[in-house]
Amino acid sequence: MQSTAAEDYVKAIYHHTEWQPEPITPSQLASRLGLANSTVTEMVKKLAAAGLVRHRPYGAVELTDDGRALAVRQVRRHRVVETWLVERHGYDWDEVHDEAEILEHALSDRLLDSIARSLGDPERDPHGDPIPAADGTVRRPDAVLLADAEVGHAGAVVRISDADPAMLRFLAGAGVALDARLTVLGQKPYSGSIQVRSGSTTIDVGPDVAQAIWLAA
Repeated sequence: MQSTAAEDYVKAIYHHTEWQPEPITPSQLASRLGLANSTVTEMVKKLAAAGLVRHRPYGAVELTDDGRALAVRQVRRHRVVETWLVERHGYDWDEVHDEAEILEHALSDRLLDSIARSLGDPERDPHGDPIPAADGTVRRPDAVLLADAEVGHAGAVVRISDADPAMLRFLAGAGVALDARLTVLGQKPYSGSIQVRSGSTTIDVGPDVAQAIWLAA
């Protein structure tokens, strides 16, 4: 079973566990895909029958080896396209996701590999997510979520979630981008904001932002 819908489903499942260990539930998968629970339940049954996922009633949904291989293939396609749009076509990092969602299904493997070679076979996309190699190898940096970092932790930004384009624009305006070095100064009382230093600038970031930034461990 290999359809656009199947590719989108396994990719969404892969994304959920890429940066944290908890498996995804059908309701979380429905929320991520913007679909009704009943629609997702039916599709999960089809994916399970095709050997792409494992799922027990009322339990989490997990990828099989075949499902993971398909997911990694799609993730590579998506992230190579995002990198190509930014580096060769002048897109900003908050503009590429929707374009890549369309193009990832349209490009042949030959053209995708040619694009990757022309970019120097990049290892990460514009948001710091690792780009799987053509053989499926994935190298994820050792990182800690800003929200979980201890006071005094200092490290380069290695990943910023692309789930919220408005947040990406805010962070760009604040000078927070990949490879920027941040130092955690502490949590401000009552507000829940975390205070960080970037160069000579002190920045207050809210809980949502702190859940979207990963620092080198």
